[in-house]
Amino acid sequence: MSFESVKQLVAADLREVDGAIRTHLASEVVLVNQVAEYIVGSGGKRLRPLVVVLAAKACGCQGQRHTQAAAIVEFIHTATLLHDDVVDSSMLRRGQDTANAVWGNEASVLVGDYVYSRAFEMMVALGNMRIMEVMARATNRIAEGEVLQLMNAHDPDTTEERYFEVIHRKTAQLFEAGTQIAAILADGPAELEDGMARYGRHLGTAFQLIDDVLDYQADRSQLGKNLGDDLAEGKPTLPLIYALKHGSEEQRAVIRGSIEQGSIDALPQITAAIESTGGLAYTSRLARREASLAIEALAGLPDSAYKQALRELADFAVERNY
Repeated sequence: MSFESVKQLVAADLREVDGAIRTHLASEVVLVNQVAEYIVGSGGKRLRPLVVVLAAKACGCQGQRHTQAAAIVEFIHTATLLHDDVVDSSMLRRGQDTANAVWGNEASVLVGDYVYSRAFEMMVALGNMRIMEVMARATNRIAEGEVLQLMNAHDPDTTEERYFEVIHRKTAQLFEAGTQIAAILADGPAELEDGMARYGRHLGTAFQLIDDVLDYQADRSQLGKNLGDDLAEGKPTLPLIYALKHGSEEQRAVIRGSIEQGSIDALPQITAAIESTGGLAYTSRLARREASLAIEALAGLPDSAYKQALRELADFAVERNY
């Protein structure tokens, strides 16, 4: 089953999600509409709402509340993108100019706040305090992850443990919350809720690990951003951390200097160092382990096309090239 086939399985639900997104983004303030529509309509895999919808279907959720939940998750993701691009001074996302490159940092931050507040309005409308609890905690942990990443920036002594703490909070947390609330909406038992949360956590971790691999080996036109962007922002991701640990003295010196300065001048040498030390292979191997753990977490679900699609998404997370 291809990624497009997985999406086709729940195509009607995804149309409902898109409708909810556009309905709830609407504002009387023209600039809010322009920026929000730009970021939401700029492409992307819509992976997070897809995961929520599939998880809800796999858990036996009835009605359409899961499409509202999927829109909420996408809203929170969109808000983090708007804020991230300002913090990172990013100029390119998904192959086009970032919102802050078009409208400026002030508009991006303020519209990001608007999208966050809309997400919580929608949570209130769902009328489930448990979902509010899960999503409020997730949003808080995502913010903590952003601060931790900022603390790690330009620090070549960042450890693997500190790296994983960032991605668990910054990326995996929203996947985890999305699949967990899918089980809550289905009124599943605690064991099912726990299994779905673990699936989302491991899937999100695998997804981020491969993102960090692609930052050094993907085709720029497919990736939708500039290669080496993480290095330019002084982010010590796992391929770099591994190369720093296993590289030669000369390689370590080049990598350390580039992280400290946030420079991609030595990107060819650094890419060669990452490859020669096995940094990409190591990161990919850990991603595959996370994908396997995600699949294992689905054991409590009854067999269905939706469960199979969740398995396929775990495979896609580690096999993709964009």
